[in-house]
Formats: sequence, C-alpha cells, structure tokens
Amino acid sequence: MHCDLNNFFASCECILKPELQNFPVAVCGDPEKRHGIVLAKNNLAKSFGIKTAETIFSAKKKCPNLICVPPHYDKYLDFSEQVKKIYYNYTDMIEPYGIDECWLDITGSIKLFGSAEKIANDIKNAVKELTGLTVSIGVSFTKVFAKLGSDLKKPDAVTVISKENYKEKIYGLPVSELFMIGKHTAKKLILLNINTIGELANAPIELLTEHFGVNGKRMKDDANGIESDKVNRIQDIRTIKSMGHGVTTVKDVKSLKDAKTVLYHLAELTATRLRKHGFKGNCVALSLRDNKMFTFTRQISLDNFFNSSLEIAKHAFELLKVNYNFETMVPLRTISLSVTHLKHANDNEQLDMFAIKELEKNAVLENSIDKIRLKYGYNSIKRGLLIENTFITDRHSGEDDFLPFKR
Repeated sequence: MHCDLNNFFASCECILKPELQNFPVAVCGDPEKRHGIVLAKNNLAKSFGIKTAETIFSAKKKCPNLICVPPHYDKYLDFSEQVKKIYYNYTDMIEPYGIDECWLDITGSIKLFGSAEKIANDIKNAVKELTGLTVSIGVSFTKVFAKLGSDLKKPDAVTVISKENYKEKIYGLPVSELFMIGKHTAKKLILLNINTIGELANAPIELLTEHFGVNGKRMKDDANGIESDKVNRIQDIRTIKSMGHGVTTVKDVKSLKDAKTVLYHLAELTATRLRKHGFKGNCVALSLRDNKMFTFTRQISLDNFFNSSLEIAKHAFELLKVNYNFETMVPLRTISLSVTHLKHANDNEQLDMFAIKELEKNAVLENSIDKIRLKYGYNSIKRGLLIENTFITDRHSGEDDFLPFKR
C-alpha cells in the first residue's frame, strides 16, 4: 500500500493552531528573502485554485484572505514519526518517500489483521484518531499502482486497485497519472498518440524503446502491472552518496569577494553535516544559477578525503575562480555546494605524512566548533568574513542540523 498524508504541512499547522481550521491556509517561504512561494496549502486554500510552488503574490490575488504561515519542519517531523509508529503496528516493511508518504508491504500481515482493504481502513482511522491528520491510501499489487491509488481519491480515503479491476480503474486515465512520468515524457508520449495508461500498456515495445530507451520498457511494464521493485525497509535504504547545501541569496552576487562569503557559509554547513553523520568525501561539486535562471555545474576530484570546511571552501573557491568571470558574466542568484564520493570517516586511507599535522589540527578545531554549536546553537560561533555579510540571512542558517529533521 501507499500512504499519503493529505496537505501535510498545512494540516500540521491547523492542528497546532486550531483557530486556523476554518480558514484558507498556506505554508509559505519568506517573500523578503526570495523564498516567497507556497510550500503547501489546506483544502480551503486549494478550493481557490492555489497551487504548490506558485508565488505568494499570485496566491493572494486568488484568495485575498489567505493566511500565510512559515514552515515548522521540526514539528512536521514529530507528526511524521507518530504516523510511522501506527504503520509499525502492522508491518516493519516501510519505505519512506519524503516526510509525508510511505510504501508499506503488508503481505505478511493479512493473516494477522484481515484483508488488505481492512488494514488500510484501520490505519486510516488510527491516523485520524491519534494525530488529527488524514491519509489517503492506495492498495495494490505493485508500488506504482499503489501510488496511483492514493492519488485517485483524496482526502481521507482508501482505493483498492486489484489484479481483477486495474484495467477498468486506471486504463482510461491520462498517461501523466502514472508514477515517474513527468510533463516532458507525457508530451512525448502524446505526440506518439499514446494518451492514456491503457494505450501505453498496449503500445508496441519497439516504438517505446526507440523513443525512450530502457525507460520505454519500464513504462510499459508499469502500465501492465509488471514490477519487480520491492518495498525497501527504512533500515535497508541505500547509502548516502553526497551531502551539501544551496542558497538563493537575498540579493544578487556580483563579485568574487561576495561569492567567497557565500561559499564559506555553505562549506561550513556541508562540513558540519558530514561530520555529524560520520562521512568524508573527495569530490567537491559547485552548482551556479545566474539571475537569468541559467544553471551549470562543475566539480573536482581530489586524492585525499576530507570533511573540513576549510578544505571544502578552498576547492569550491578555486572552481568558482576558474569557471566564472563576474566581469563578463551576469550576477548569480543561487549557489549550491556539495561533497560526493563519500566514505565513512573512520575508514583507513593513505595520507601525505607532511599534511597529517595540519589535518589533525583542523580536525580538533572543527570538532570543538561542533561542540560549541551543539550546546549554544549554530550561530553562536562563526567565521569573521561571515559576520558582516548581507547575502545570507537567518533563514539560511544551519540550525536544522541541530534538530532531528533535515530538509
């Protein structure tokens, strides 16, 4: 089954603040910090045509009485964990898909708790009674069809797509309703006169592989209910391959000096996260988006592995200097930095004997900084070049790394 908590962020806010229950509510970023978009909305806001990711300005034109509230990610995590505890009453085969969605494999639970539809209704009712949230649940014999089922009827609903009824229930739906078929792929399928899931299921495999390669076979299999993908338990989810941070700055970045401030900030956040989770990496990747919305990425691989902010910042700054000329190129609005090719921090590696002392010195320093921040908050200690910055606000701080929830 696939469980999807309805209007999750907005629903949490309405539970935390009951006085909002009967008003159109949207969880939004801060317009003054260039994050002025709708992150989530409740059903009343949705009835005005408000959509996720549209600007606050646009949303308020549709609904002048819209109440905009900031996100509280730590609270959302609390609700998410409460709901997972309910799921665990029925199975330990749980695969999260974001903070508000999960796949559950209940094959082994049916003899204990009754039919799949009964289990789904029991879960739905328990979630509502114990948390105040509502959940839509799709029940089927593949993950793709279960996900489709949870989308078919909202809110607070159970939809069963069985081997006996799936053609009747879904073959007439637009092909874009199928999981992992985005707008671009759907447009290409429509140009091939493949408009519905049923038409995709019956399309010639040669036509699909010609235009989509191996993904053509996967899409056809998905439409026919053929799937080998299993539910991955939380404990079995694949190893993290990269860690990083990005920021859309309060104002455009127009010089190398200004960019250096942002890079050191991102390097601090990235290094903090790497150390917290016990990783180090040897590849630094830099992604830049200018104020014309053009994006490009550059990366560099090194011989040694590191989780030091100084190392990360140094290599990121070199990448920037080599690849971006502020005198001839337009200003930047978004800078993202990540470290990839990760390994566990305690794994052995060959080191330059002349660099060992410097590495040990940096490790002691940065571990001490971590302890101070853990006790007094991320912003209790910072580098000198970040004190006077005008590009990064508290919205871009690393406080989330000292909370249980990571965005």
